[in-house]
Amino acid sequence: MPEESRQHEPIRIHPENSKIFEFRGKPRVLVCATEHYGAVINRAFRYERYLADAAEKSQTLTRLFLLFREQQHSRNPYSTCKPESTDYISPFPRTGPGLAVDGLPKYDLDQWNPEFFDRLHGFLSLASDYGIVVEAVLFSNTYNDDIWMLNPLNANNNINDVEEIRWAEYTTLRYPKLVERQKAHARRMVEEINRYDNVAIEICNEPGGDAPGDPSNPSPHEVNEWQGEMARLVREVEAGFPNQHLILGQEAFTQRKWSQTSDLSFGALFVDGVNVHPLPGTWYAGREYDMGQFMSNQLKLRELRDFCLATYPEKKPLNLDEDNVASRFKDFKGWTVHRKRAWTILLCGAHYDTIDFSILPWLETGTPDSQRCIRTWMKHLSEFIHSIDLVRAKPLSRWLKEQPAHTVESILGVEGEDYCIYLADDREWEAEGAGSPIEGGIAFELPDGSWESACFSPVTGLCSPWMSLSGGGAKRVVLPAFEHDIVVRIRRSSD
Repeated sequence: MPEESRQHEPIRIHPENSKIFEFRGKPRVLVCATEHYGAVINRAFRYERYLADAAEKSQTLTRLFLLFREQQHSRNPYSTCKPESTDYISPFPRTGPGLAVDGLPKYDLDQWNPEFFDRLHGFLSLASDYGIVVEAVLFSNTYNDDIWMLNPLNANNNINDVEEIRWAEYTTLRYPKLVERQKAHARRMVEEINRYDNVAIEICNEPGGDAPGDPSNPSPHEVNEWQGEMARLVREVEAGFPNQHLILGQEAFTQRKWSQTSDLSFGALFVDGVNVHPLPGTWYAGREYDMGQFMSNQLKLRELRDFCLATYPEKKPLNLDEDNVASRFKDFKGWTVHRKRAWTILLCGAHYDTIDFSILPWLETGTPDSQRCIRTWMKHLSEFIHSIDLVRAKPLSRWLKEQPAHTVESILGVEGEDYCIYLADDREWEAEGAGSPIEGGIAFELPDGSWESACFSPVTGLCSPWMSLSGGGAKRVVLPAFEHDIVVRIRRSSD
């Protein structure tokens, strides 16, 4: 067991600020451009290289699927979560007799696969050494028949006595034999990861109900009941162990006519922290937010900002989890979209995770272009956000009295001491003038005293020289011309 894991309790909600986390005695914001969650299940993926680079890039989070295997798709044909059948490492060994749907021996759900657990502990231990938090995901939505046919718990893929079901019924309590197998999986995973302080648990990735097709498909409420039963199991298992981990997640969304509500997630749902995938049709307190279509390159910065600010008074932290609005493009344009969305979200008091699809087996640190762009940009963001007094900081909307045209502002700070202002060109890429140089200034009011201001580049990570600024009354600062985004920091002077 890593030395760090023995010395600290697991990552927890910060006792003085419920919107952030505390990890090993320090405030922590979760932020990453992570691989597609298949670091353990994909034999070809050299996770040591990935984690070393993630640590060098100041990534504070990575996400890990513990069973789910996704199918290759024309829109996104390759990822760590889409291993070739010969490279897929399940928690269960492939013993036969008989062949599974993918043509390899069937699984035996009564046995456990030593190779899987060797990789799991190798990954978690190394992430712990680097101080990276791992969101361990027990289950996932199976989406359709083709993906469900890859699952070891599918009756066609194992030699054990489980019910044959429709894919939409996987995340329900309808089938006792299947549920017992799910519980056995969850129990073993929780037992194995309990020793680690750098782990949070998610019950199910993208839980959904009311799937199109058969009218008897389970409702979101039924899926939530299943999630609740699995969460109770996690709590019961951990009650007998040294560590009790956070459970992150979300209420089930509606699939037939897409709608993603979040009031229950922030309220009575079993989760300690709320994961929301930023998409259109996301609802909170009776308002719908359009946070960008999947794989669309849309910015939607105002909607992102407004959703984060609206939910900020809730006691649970918010993680804008698995932002895939532009990840498949793997170019400067798509990465710029994610940089701007990440900065907006973090400076509104939330957390951020995007999949970096440049990371693949045998390409575990991305490409030269992604290293130069999204991976380095996320390092700048992580280091900047952790330079703030996060325990005392909060979003400060409507603080600016003036700002350049075509910009959306996100401000995080300690009122009367430190103001971090992020300004981003909010024009979509297709709009006239989008990405062209922006000029102008910002106006605001400062308390009396000596202050200083500087500009920070999210692209280069460089900070301008600090300039003196006297407090007291209305102030205006002229900004250097910038493209896409800029950060202005105004703080009390130590002189």
